[in-house]
Amino acid sequence: MKDIGVKVVATNRQAARDYFLSDPHEAGLALQGSEIKSVRAGQVSLKEAYVRIEGRQAWLIDAHIAPYQPAAGMNHEPRRPRRLLLHRRELLRLEQATRQKGLTLVPTRLYLRRGRAKLEFAIGRGKRKYDKRQALAEREARRSMQRALGRGGR
Repeated sequence: MKDIGVKVVATNRQAARDYFLSDPHEAGLALQGSEIKSVRAGQVSLKEAYVRIEGRQAWLIDAHIAPYQPAAGMNHEPRRPRRLLLHRRELLRLEQATRQKGLTLVPTRLYLRRGRAKLEFAIGRGKRKYDKRQALAEREARRSMQRALGRGGR
């Protein structure tokens, strides 16, 4: 189902390829003025980003939000850590999940809902090389079956 009033600004398509994703979460982002203007313009990349929990706060690390050109002198640092707005219980649950070996918090998409920037992230377990090959083989097999069915039905 598509969310009404939601504008997807950036997606991390590489995340699904590199991680087994589960348990999606949503968090607000604490942004500066020039950052939200760049987000609204769609100048965001989540390619190398991840979420880290330090103390009682969650941080979005290595997300690139391009400098906003009209704010020349008052601009922001493009890769600065940005605080995520989460409830305390949710933070504790996520912290426990990331303590397990091999689990990390991976941003999957950034979007605007009612003018507010939201980040969707999931708990991810890294895929090994053979897992990636297996997923690729399954996808290719599905495609070839669809092609065969599509041609045979005519």
